[in-house]
Amino acid sequence: QVQLVESGGELVQAGGSLRLSCAASGLAFGLYAMGWFRQAPGKDRVFVASVSRSGSSAFYEDSVKGRFTISRDNAKNMVWLQMNSLKPEDTAVYYCAAQNSPIYYTSRPSDYWGQGTQVTVSS
Repeated sequence: QVQLVESGGELVQAGGSLRLSCAASGLAFGLYAMGWFRQAPGKDRVFVASVSRSGSSAFYEDSVKGRFTISRDNAKNMVWLQMNSLKPEDTAVYYCAAQNSPIYYTSRPSDYWGQGTQVTVSS
């Protein structure tokens, strides 16, 4: 059974930092590109960042470029999202997702999703 378990979300003040973690199990982790998505209240879930299966390539949504960093450790089956200079508009539920692909194609469906972790940024 495949599981993606996110953690690290909490309430933080604007300008602060958080590190989200995603622990993967039940899949050949090294074969999957990994992504982070977020869903704000009343809005659709949107792409935030992705990392290739090798970890050599990363992609970011424009609003988080320079503030967020995605990384992975294939030996530990882990992926992280380091979030700095947080803004109130970053408030959302953050989801980890896996796609059986060398890089993450946002035009294709994800194969697996986690349950999400809440990030709240106060002004």
